[in-house]
Amino acid sequence: MDLKWIRTFIAAAKYENFRKTAEELFISQPTVTVQIKLLEEEIGSALFQRDGRKVILTEDGRRFLPYAQRLLGVYESGMSDLNRFRQGFNQKLTLSISPLIAETIMPFVLKRYMTLHPEIEINVQVADSEFIADAVLNGDVDLGLSNQHTKNSDLICRPLYDDPVVLIVPHDGKDSETAPPLDAEELLQKNYLITHNHPEYWDQLLRSVRAVVPELRTMAVSQVNVTKRFIIEGLGISFLPSSTVRRELLEGRLLEAPCHFINMPVSKTYAVLKYEHPKEMKFLEFLGQFRF
Repeated sequence: MDLKWIRTFIAAAKYENFRKTAEELFISQPTVTVQIKLLEEEIGSALFQRDGRKVILTEDGRRFLPYAQRLLGVYESGMSDLNRFRQGFNQKLTLSISPLIAETIMPFVLKRYMTLHPEIEINVQVADSEFIADAVLNGDVDLGLSNQHTKNSDLICRPLYDDPVVLIVPHDGKDSETAPPLDAEELLQKNYLITHNHPEYWDQLLRSVRAVVPELRTMAVSQVNVTKRFIIEGLGISFLPSSTVRRELLEGRLLEAPCHFINMPVSKTYAVLKYEHPKEMKFLEFLGQFRF
């Protein structure tokens, strides 16, 4: 039995159309017909029947489909593992990380980790913090790095580090030594406050700000990188974790406005695990060497 026949059978079952199957597999339609015929001869049963312009699975075809999918899956997993071995990998670590973490600490950390551990294949999935716990729970990833605490009793949620939140405003073009100090309350009165770019601190923070600036105008933007761009372009101001704006502050593209009239929140980063396996724990130990 040729695995090409199995792959063609699975695609044909999905599309119920030999022409679409041929397009998906980059082969000719007559080749699809021949491969299905050869597979049917090998099995000794008809796998498809015509229904107008469609081809649909017979009862035998429906029964055989899950076995074909498992057979192809085992083959592809084996080839993937062999390819990793040929590249010098003998372990794989799959991470799910929030966009905020992906844009700040991860490039710095991963570059050093991969240099020290060339035998470990790293796969990274970027997902909003609210989805990371489920990815770990379902076994889709080995380790999650999230900005949101999870209370799921089937998971381990470890605090990693705290990141002070600061009020960020566009640069006013004035010299820092001669310019008057920034007035946070006045800035909040005159500008839109860009909100909800972090999963945890905004609800309480908004209540605190509105107690001082009841006429506050807000605009929700879900991503930190978009928030920073909007601030640079003068669309508003925002409260952001300090690590996310370190470069822009150093380059003079943004300014930090002291905000003493509210209790400023802290952005927290958590490790989310299902098991404390050595692979995951060694990565967290390495991550713990850095200060952000």
